[in-house]
Amino acid sequence: MSIAREIEDIARDLIKHQHDHPPVRDLNREVERRLTFPDRVAADFARLVGSWVFVLVQVGIMVVWIGLNAFNLIRPWDRYPFLFLNFILSVEVLVWVSVALMSLNRLADRERLRAQQDFELNVKGEEELKALMNHLMHQDEILLQIVNRLDRGDREMKRLARRIEDVLQANREVPAAKPADSERPPISLPAP
Repeated sequence: MSIAREIEDIARDLIKHQHDHPPVRDLNREVERRLTFPDRVAADFARLVGSWVFVLVQVGIMVVWIGLNAFNLIRPWDRYPFLFLNFILSVEVLVWVSVALMSLNRLADRERLRAQQDFELNVKGEEELKALMNHLMHQDEILLQIVNRLDRGDREMKRLARRIEDVLQANREVPAAKPADSERPPISLPAP
């Protein structure tokens, strides 16, 4: 088999070990796609309630409410101990806690998706590592085949080199043998 043919076979074997990679999912886009309208509203309200702007506005409204009712600047509608303000704040707390819990449920769903994606990435990484190890083992086998072929070629070259040396040595010994023959008396041929 010719060397070019062997190289083509090795290249064909290496090409067989290529594999495709499945795409990585965009978790944020997937979560956004799954959100319903109530989920979006809950997320927006939770973002609003959890901001300093909301806290400062609430404190401002309470200061104005108490100030208007305590100092009798206008006709007071909620006298001290501000029962109506307590009622409104209690209802508001009930609504905001419910919205915050809905938002937390949505975050828990997102964390479940993230955990699932992490698991899938770990499985993908493990499969990629196995494929890489198989590919490296296959390359090792091919390299061993190449080394064995080179070793056989090297042994053949050494054998040929010894043979050439033997032939050259024999050629050197043949001229040395001719002068030994010339020491003998020459053979005379009869005259015709």
